[in-house]
Amino acid sequence: MNDEREPACDSCVTCGDVAVQVKVVGLLPGGMARADTGTGTEEISVALVEAQVGDTVLVHAKEAIAVVERAES
Repeated sequence: MNDEREPACDSCVTCGDVAVQVKVVGLLPGGMARADTGTGTEEISVALVEAQVGDTVLVHAKEAIAVVERAES
């Protein structure tokens, strides 16, 4: 049996085995947001955190799990 894991998808940064930091660039309806990954933008869920535009969030599997840094007011 091959023990190598395959990524959930090969088209996004936030689906890997590790959480990554991204910047929220826009809020969308339904607890969703657009995030700058450094290589483009992706749609992520911010339903579990109180994120605002400009915040840096920690994302795993397209779900923001923590606000790492708040945007400067």
